[in-house]
Amino acid sequence: MAQDIFTAGLSRRGFMAGASGIAAGAVLAGAAQAQESGQGAAEVVRGEDPPNRLVGRPAEIETELRQPEARRVGWAVAGLGHFATSYQIPALGRARYSELKGLVSGNPEKAAEIARRTGVAEGSVYSYDSFDSIRDNPEIEVVYVVTPNSLHRDLVIRAFEAGKHVMVEKPMATTPEDAEAMIAARDAAGRKLMVAYRAHFEPINLMTATMIREGRMGDLSFLSSDHHRPLVPEDPKDQWRMKRDLAGGGSFTDIGIYSLNGVIWFMGEAPEALSARTHSPPGDARFAEVEAVCTVQLRFPSGRLATLSSGYIADKKRIDVWGSEAVAVLDPATEYMGNRLMVSMAQGTQEMQSEFGSQVQFDREIDHLSQAILTDSDVKTPGEMGLRDVRLIAAVYRSAAEAGRWIELNEDGSARG
Repeated sequence: MAQDIFTAGLSRRGFMAGASGIAAGAVLAGAAQAQESGQGAAEVVRGEDPPNRLVGRPAEIETELRQPEARRVGWAVAGLGHFATSYQIPALGRARYSELKGLVSGNPEKAAEIARRTGVAEGSVYSYDSFDSIRDNPEIEVVYVVTPNSLHRDLVIRAFEAGKHVMVEKPMATTPEDAEAMIAARDAAGRKLMVAYRAHFEPINLMTATMIREGRMGDLSFLSSDHHRPLVPEDPKDQWRMKRDLAGGGSFTDIGIYSLNGVIWFMGEAPEALSARTHSPPGDARFAEVEAVCTVQLRFPSGRLATLSSGYIADKKRIDVWGSEAVAVLDPATEYMGNRLMVSMAQGTQEMQSEFGSQVQFDREIDHLSQAILTDSDVKTPGEMGLRDVRLIAAVYRSAAEAGRWIELNEDGSARG
């Protein structure tokens, strides 16, 4: 399956073996380059067949050694803000099965400049008004929607109507009704819909999930997850986040969703009940429409518990996983790069390392959808997962509006009654 490339063994030896292989490969490559240039090449000994010592034998290559190029799926990025231009478009340049073939923006000057710098053809640059004509561009197979949250629905549905597959940023939508409409459009089009939960492709998070699934942490009893970052009104990428109509909520909708989705992923089950509270400092104009801080308690069908928090004042992204055999601390847990994992057992505490940097999460999530298209396989983070989380977010705000009342939940995230 496509997702198999995103799992790894968890022993320290296993984590570091890949790095050793890379080092060995570099040595071999260096030796080959030296031999080709005549510098340091081993002498070829004549008259010995086979030679009785290490020598450089003549080449006997009769077949092509170069691996064939993988077919690349063409992507268009809709919404050219900071996140798209700083992380996702560069990731498309590094991806193995994907490539940037189109741009969609309301700013023609910016789109033209990005097209010039990335090699996107002039005819593959669209405005939001001309977007529907993307149906006539066979080079574009996927549309990646990276607009403010409340604007996802329109572009996602139009992309499906144009016959394209879709990846949409999280949260998938600002209301369950919008998320349901996207799934219906997917089904009508017979295409794939993936929600961009990048942590599912990040090495540190994957290592933790694998440890849990393999029972290396023992029985889980409790998880806590805290996602906070300052909201800066002078920064253009934060200005829409202060508007409830665009964002759909405050800190919990924006970054608390990492806590919510991650805890459910690690627990391996959806919560059966939740209770939430929100807070905003009086007089702070940043929070006239959205909450600054949100705390959530979750209860799972297994009886296990979790606590979540989100905030727009401090700066911390951390997950703690409590098991009977080990405690894992991801700190930071979901940054764009530099995430770390510390595992504490009776024998002591050890930092678990991966041969891959956290930034590969962007390449991997993009290539995952492309591989799913090429092999007609399922995606790991489908629209149904996004819909469940949007329903849970609605339950969080409902509980907070009712002074933290416990909300009973169905397995699909919807509230009971």
